[in-house]
Amino acid sequence: MAQIIQDRKPLSVNPLKLSAPLGAALAFLGIKGCLPLFHGSQGCTAFAKVVLVRHFREAIPMATTAMSEVDTILGGEENIETAILTLVEKAQPELIGLLTTGLTETRGDDMPRILQELRRRQPQLDGLPIVLASTPDFKGSLQEGFATAVNSLVQTLPEEGPVDPAQVTVLCGSALTPADGQEIKEMVQAFGLDPILLPDLSGSLDGHLGEGFAATPTGGTSLAQIRRMGRSALTLAIGDSMLSAAHILNNRFGTPFQLFPHLTGLKAVDAFLAQLADYSKRPVPARYRQQRRQVQDALLDSHFYFGGKRIALALEADLLWGCVDWLLDMGCVIQAAICPTATPSLGDLPLKTVYVGDLGDLESLAQGADLLVGNSHVARIGKRLGIPVHRLGIPIFDRLGANHLCQVGYRGTLAQLFSVGNLLMEQEEAHP
Repeated sequence: MAQIIQDRKPLSVNPLKLSAPLGAALAFLGIKGCLPLFHGSQGCTAFAKVVLVRHFREAIPMATTAMSEVDTILGGEENIETAILTLVEKAQPELIGLLTTGLTETRGDDMPRILQELRRRQPQLDGLPIVLASTPDFKGSLQEGFATAVNSLVQTLPEEGPVDPAQVTVLCGSALTPADGQEIKEMVQAFGLDPILLPDLSGSLDGHLGEGFAATPTGGTSLAQIRRMGRSALTLAIGDSMLSAAHILNNRFGTPFQLFPHLTGLKAVDAFLAQLADYSKRPVPARYRQQRRQVQDALLDSHFYFGGKRIALALEADLLWGCVDWLLDMGCVIQAAICPTATPSLGDLPLKTVYVGDLGDLESLAQGADLLVGNSHVARIGKRLGIPVHRLGIPIFDRLGANHLCQVGYRGTLAQLFSVGNLLMEQEEAHP
């Protein structure tokens, strides 16, 4: 059990935490035809939009209720109605993901009542699903906001029906990239199963040229697929943050679930494929057996550069779990592990201590480390300390291809092994 050390500073120095509304918006962007609507000031939406545009290098569709000072005092009910009616007219979304911000949560807007009154006044909205996610900026971070949006989706949209033995629901946590989603989809399909990923960023933010301008995501999980999730025979939850959504599906439809904290490293991928083989009653396909042998060979080739190396990490909880697990398997020493929020899974990490803090804590704790792991903001710390940085998480804006970064499955494990191994090799040659 890891001891969780909470930062007691009166302010954040070089913040690590990203906002919960940003995480919820990212989850909604994995739904085809869904438009995230921020109930807050224009600045709240602009911040989230800039972060995601810099990371994915794509046009990110978002909308805002544009609360002003007067609206904040008198109430934002009229702003919500105007925003939704405008979106229906201009963007014609299939689904609206309505998420709150610190401004409106502090004011205490009664969102369920507002939506109920809105539908009473505007009966033409009856056929438009509006999914509400309560995501104040002052509670949780990107991972928690992402999970809240997924919880709202599975609580609201799936419908009952006869169970389809070949249909599998895959709940994808915020730690997964669009490339990760595609890899997981292919792994499940290889066993003759029909996966429904929620959310599916591999169809919406995978970096493809579209045919003209689209006001909403043209790919991702469709509304029809989400409605069919009540018929799935099994739920696979990837990341501890998806456990609550798996419980919701289990309580609503009796769907059994299996939780996988991450899918990086030989042990984790073996367990995932074994679960798929056991459920489908099919052998593991030959291509994955070959990929496993490649990982084994890579482990032999690279372990000389990993053994005893001191690593300092600053990541969201799910991503931290996966990275720490496979680095420890490679013989590394975790010098410091920083997480922006205290989540229940942190206590189960195989470490002595986990710090809940910011990048200022990382800089003080990483002195003398061989490698830093984190987003692009960590790169500045690496330059000051003279330590190489392996970029993971959001945002990554000083490297190309963040949406094509694969870290799951045997192929993703290979990519992580070689990427980190090459950095450690360069560091060893520069400082023998």
